[in-house]
Amino acid sequence: MDRSAKFWDRIAERYSKQPIADEAAHQKKLQVTREYFRPDMEVLEFGCGTGSTAISHAPYVKHIQAIDISSKMIDIAQGKADAKNIENVTFKRSAIDEFTVPDQTLDAVLGFSILHLMDNKEEIIARVHKMLKPGGIFVTSTACIGDTMKFFKIVAPIGKFLGLMPLVKVFTTRELEDSLTDAGFEIDYQWQPGKNKAVFIVAKKAE
Repeated sequence: MDRSAKFWDRIAERYSKQPIADEAAHQKKLQVTREYFRPDMEVLEFGCGTGSTAISHAPYVKHIQAIDISSKMIDIAQGKADAKNIENVTFKRSAIDEFTVPDQTLDAVLGFSILHLMDNKEEIIARVHKMLKPGGIFVTSTACIGDTMKFFKIVAPIGKFLGLMPLVKVFTTRELEDSLTDAGFEIDYQWQPGKNKAVFIVAKKAE
């Protein structure tokens, strides 16, 4: 975690100022996610970055716990929340594999642009499944690089070793789907805005 955290700490300020690459797709993902929300929901977002998604969803749920491995990302996120008087989002520096909540206590878990940055996505997905109540949802938007750039398996470790990029795992959309269903999820909604774009999935835990 430490090396990846240092990478994200280093770029946090610059990252927070970057415009969203595809605003229309981003807004659709927010809209679809909100269709699953209820005002009484307890939500976790891991890999929350500078907090924009958590803050935008805050009015639609009871409470969001938002975590990230980068303390500088969390500081920026908290500043945004304070500026907007958002009081039902709790930001905390933590990795998902270190974060603990009682089993079957969350209504939704969000993981945007994060699963391809995890060394152990199967373990993380299984962990999320355990956290969720029956009928709970796991919402992800994931770069499935294996669909189009298999050579990245060679490039990624070199970039990580040189400190030029974080850990990036290469897998296909089908492999992601299999990881979710093998963990006990049913895919309730799936959308990809275009070729080479992240795959957006709402996966539901059986009731």
